[in-house]
Amino acid sequence: MAYLPILGLAVLALLTGQSSAKYEYQTKYLDVPLDHFSYVNESVTFKLRYLTNDTYNPDGSGPILFYTGNEGDIELFAQNTGFMWELAPKLKASLVFAEHRFYGKTLPFGNASYESPRHLGYLTSEQALADFAYLLAQINPSNRTVRARPVVAFGGSYGGMLAAWFRMKYPHMVAGAIAASAPIRQFDTDCGVFNQILTSVFSVAYTKECSLNIGRSWDVLKNYSSSADGLKTLNEKFKFCSNLTKAEDVTGTFFDYLIDVYGNLAMINYPYNSSFLAPVPAYPVREFCGRLAQNYTGLELLTKLQEALSIYYNYNGQAKCLNINSSYDSSMGDLGWGFQSCTEMVMPMCAEGGSRDMFPKQPWDEKKFSDDCFKKFGVRPRPIAPAYIYGGQYLEGASNIVFSNGLLDPWSGGGVLRSGNSNIKIVLIPEGAHHIDLRAADDNDPGSVRAARQIHVQNIQLWLKQYRKVKKTF
Repeated sequence: MAYLPILGLAVLALLTGQSSAKYEYQTKYLDVPLDHFSYVNESVTFKLRYLTNDTYNPDGSGPILFYTGNEGDIELFAQNTGFMWELAPKLKASLVFAEHRFYGKTLPFGNASYESPRHLGYLTSEQALADFAYLLAQINPSNRTVRARPVVAFGGSYGGMLAAWFRMKYPHMVAGAIAASAPIRQFDTDCGVFNQILTSVFSVAYTKECSLNIGRSWDVLKNYSSSADGLKTLNEKFKFCSNLTKAEDVTGTFFDYLIDVYGNLAMINYPYNSSFLAPVPAYPVREFCGRLAQNYTGLELLTKLQEALSIYYNYNGQAKCLNINSSYDSSMGDLGWGFQSCTEMVMPMCAEGGSRDMFPKQPWDEKKFSDDCFKKFGVRPRPIAPAYIYGGQYLEGASNIVFSNGLLDPWSGGGVLRSGNSNIKIVLIPEGAHHIDLRAADDNDPGSVRAARQIHVQNIQLWLKQYRKVKKTF
């Protein structure tokens, strides 16, 4: 889930579809405690970055639309959450985008933030939520005579998980939450469901031959990696930025890159050009699969695979070579998310291969995963942490949350797709990719996406009405 700097006033253009909307905001910083859950070293603080816009709320009485920042530079999420910008003038609301600690410019220990587990140990979802609550307490105070303005939390992906948890943990501060593509059940879901959904997306995008070709490609790549001549062919064919010199470079680094790219393509499979994780055309999975629409084998399969990959890594024609060290936009905090995945965000993944999915067989090995985490970060995972902190599968105590999921999004398998709790709402978007409903409206949006946004608006209006009806009891 991989899924993702400003000073002064920034003017940002949303880089999607035909939209030319410009988003203006002020960048502010607030000193927040390093550790919200200890009374030792209370004086140790760091600067939390957040973005604000009060244009649509000149008298300061309207609601606050609050984005719970996730694993990346907050600028990236401000650029790609157009729904909030479109909603703010209708509700006469203020906008706040809060950056997650240890990402973007919110680095508690500066350049040393990632140097030691002693530092990274403060990178947790609980601490991040407490940061957001502390921020709201400062900018939206409540006292004996004045009640705080209503706040609605928004977030997509990990940010959507945070938005939902923010409402659950701080319901007195958050009137409701829109949690888009929030896989809060991924911790306790069949480890193969992500790759099964992903395979389905690639099977129906153009022809089923696409996923079958991907499934065949692993053995072809492995065979070529077993000899010096084969490695030479791969280097010439794919034009890697750094030549692959041994089999492990192919079956390790290159395989990992390909797996990430396939997941990313499905997540950003929007009906318009976008630049969220990488510059891609409309419906990038369809464009990718158009290059793999027939039965290919051997060297021809590798040629077609390279052509298809260029849709992701070189759609704008600016890449001189294929960099397989990272498949993400540089604004995404993949190192920080790696640490979180090794502590509390343990989402088991596996592949069965064969007819079940298009990936090489790889079982979930919890011990190996734990050992790898310890080797890299000096920590071991706590797989059950989210369940006892936030509730896991059981959401009976939750209220005023909309969980939306695009069914073309591989993360939907870990989302909240059903619930017996009438106080939370489930929105399924059959034609939707990863949190598409939080993006700016586009002429090419499918009807199910537009309908989802209408449901969001209806629920937000209801929460605001409920909030304002509550009277003081003191």
